[in-house]
Amino acid sequence: MNMLEVQNLTKSFGSHQVLKGVSFSLKQGEVLVIIGSSGSGKTTLLRCLNFLEQADGGSISVGDEEIFNASGKMNLSDHAMRDRRLHFGLVFQSFNLFPQHTVLKNVTLAPTLYQTAQLKKAKAGRNAIKEAKAAIETQGRALLEMVGLSEKVDEYPCRLSGGQQQRVAIARALALNPDILCFDEPTSALDPELTGEVLRVIRSLKDQGRTMVVVTHEMEFARGVADHVIYMADGIIEEEGTPEEVFGSPKSEKTKAFLAAGYNR
Repeated sequence: MNMLEVQNLTKSFGSHQVLKGVSFSLKQGEVLVIIGSSGSGKTTLLRCLNFLEQADGGSISVGDEEIFNASGKMNLSDHAMRDRRLHFGLVFQSFNLFPQHTVLKNVTLAPTLYQTAQLKKAKAGRNAIKEAKAAIETQGRALLEMVGLSEKVDEYPCRLSGGQQQRVAIARALALNPDILCFDEPTSALDPELTGEVLRVIRSLKDQGRTMVVVTHEMEFARGVADHVIYMADGIIEEEGTPEEVFGSPKSEKTKAFLAAGYNR
């Protein structure tokens, strides 16, 4: 069974159509890497998956649940949209940490707010809420240890390097235990010497069997970590296949030109 199924996704901003019918599937534990030039639709695709934008057409299914279908006139309330976002964790290229909160608070804030709201809705007592908060803090510390930042729990983002901030962002994305973890150019805001530490964390997540969608400009990393590769151009999937097929013997002239330019950077 596919963990993620995307069918004919379209999205326009005014008269400009950014996604022109994108379809793909992803099995549990697989890593899909999306490559392409700026403006090809990669980030818009991720934002539609995460419901930061709502697609104009097409459908999205996670597991056996259809979570979006434009043809079905699925009018989602803000609450329903938030629930559907829980299927996905998104790591932005610019970290987007809360500067006023510690590293640990950045990781635990969202699950604490969500769990507290759920318990209050169920009319749970104060002890249950207190226990839930303690469990979330324990999980947050474990996630920070996993990304190599256990000694930074009480620091603020301004005291961290870019690579450390991005690792906090990864831990934060994992805190709600999403089905699918998405990365939008996770190393583009980093100096070259800091890129490696973030890529090592992503590799470790692959080794743990995490299902991931990774938009990246790091071609060698993409070739090494991907189970499936999509090359996007002008809002469509120009070419897709295994890393060996796309990187080793691309069929599209656009893909060939892009890869040649990428490896020569």
